[in-house]
Amino acid sequence: ADRVKEALFSIINFDIPGAKVLDLFGGTGQLGIEALSRDAKSATFVDAREESCRLIRENLKRTRLEGKVIRGDYLEYLKRCKETFDIIFLDPPYAEVFLENALKCITEIDILQSGGIIVAERPVGKELPWEFAGFTRSRDYKYGNTLLTIYRKA
Repeated sequence: ADRVKEALFSIINFDIPGAKVLDLFGGTGQLGIEALSRDAKSATFVDAREESCRLIRENLKRTRLEGKVIRGDYLEYLKRCKETFDIIFLDPPYAEVFLENALKCITEIDILQSGGIIVAERPVGKELPWEFAGFTRSRDYKYGNTLLTIYRKA
């Protein structure tokens, strides 16, 4: 996991400073917090579980960083979201269809800035669409059993 995170931030390093970040499946908050530590302007964390939201708040406090933590369903959040972001992290539980649903919803609504990126993390063997209108997909980056895919908004 640490190797994947390190590789991910090497890939998007120049996109981070000043970026507004959405960590849609917050978990521990590690992706959004890492972005904040690399000079992202802001980070919003969304997770359905209260335990995860509490952990994100604790990790923000421990790192002396600030972010907005929202407890709620990811699709409901996306459908009512009025903010725009420069980077969206998607690292949902692998066994579910959350990743596919989130990608479809994000590419249909207008919450990603022009030139912004979606970072999708998934297990090897889980396929993702190559094309979404208005987005380009980079190659996959493979680390063990994990794949990272970057989509950039035109």
